[in-house]
Amino acid sequence: MSPIHIQQLVEQVQRNCHISDARHGSDYGLCTYLMKMREYFRWERGLGFSDSLGKDELGDWLTAREALWASLESADFEPIRIDQVGYDPFAVDQINQALNPLGYVYSGGLGTSGRPHFFLGELKHLDKFSSEGVLVSGRELARDLASPPAMNQGKLIFVRWESLRRILWEKLESWRWSRPDNALGRAFACYDFENHLEESLDEMTNDELALVLLHEQGERQAGELFGNAWNEMLLDLAFTPAELFARAVRDHLADCLVTLPVLEEMGRESSIHFYMGNLTGMRKELSSEMFTHYQHWRETGDASVFSEAARRGRANWQSLAEKMLALHREYGGDAAEPINHLVKAWKQSGLPACASVGPG
Repeated sequence: MSPIHIQQLVEQVQRNCHISDARHGSDYGLCTYLMKMREYFRWERGLGFSDSLGKDELGDWLTAREALWASLESADFEPIRIDQVGYDPFAVDQINQALNPLGYVYSGGLGTSGRPHFFLGELKHLDKFSSEGVLVSGRELARDLASPPAMNQGKLIFVRWESLRRILWEKLESWRWSRPDNALGRAFACYDFENHLEESLDEMTNDELALVLLHEQGERQAGELFGNAWNEMLLDLAFTPAELFARAVRDHLADCLVTLPVLEEMGRESSIHFYMGNLTGMRKELSSEMFTHYQHWRETGDASVFSEAARRGRANWQSLAEKMLALHREYGGDAAEPINHLVKAWKQSGLPACASVGPG
């Protein structure tokens, strides 16, 4: 594919990204939105994380971008054309069959609350010989505002190196505001961010890429347990607290299936801190006992606490997920409230997701 054709492809994918952002850019709270827009500007301008952002230039760009989105709110996603062939933008397998041999990777799928995500990047690594096809992208040529670092789509798992690196930067910058003594800060302390920012970001991204992939492999296994019924339930629960409950439960199950056992095998201190630092929001609320296990590891160095937590937690998370699905089968589009009651009752019962582990 010639450079001219690649540029046309970039423009097609980026337009669909703009349409998705036009529909969903306002989903964020103001502070999160402004932070993401600032980093979006940095990516689009090709600026490094140590480069300062011109206030006037950023303000002008923000005004222009919001005006563009306003003009696209009612637009339909456009097909992706490669060598005169038009593809549905969600026809991921076919598009990648055309692009992977040329050194590019494409993704188009639905994320939280049914939000569409698209990206086009340079193919960094391709593994078609495992139980699932894993595509790792490097430099990204087109992306949307949210830019998730990994996604399961059909038979493929996409892991986005540049997106993960950017998210690590956002987390580092947020942590630096008050520098709390927490798991995320301990993960950053394993690297020399104060003296070698860009190099440390590269190193941490390479380290934690494995953790991201493990979670997606766990998601794949959880998906095999529940089938498409789970996705149908999520669509009916979109934009409700029940959706957050359901996603947190499945995330915990995915980690019990794959991530936590391997976390012990890896034995990498920075990855354990990073994993715990990302247990926030609903995931933290539903699994506060994990922090007891984390403290036990910090005091003893015994990483087996995590695989034991996974072994004991797997059945409980799966049982809770199956009860959610049963309520959805019974109530259909009205299942959000019954699922809310289920999770609240489960929390009040004091039933842990995984029994206490450690001495005794």
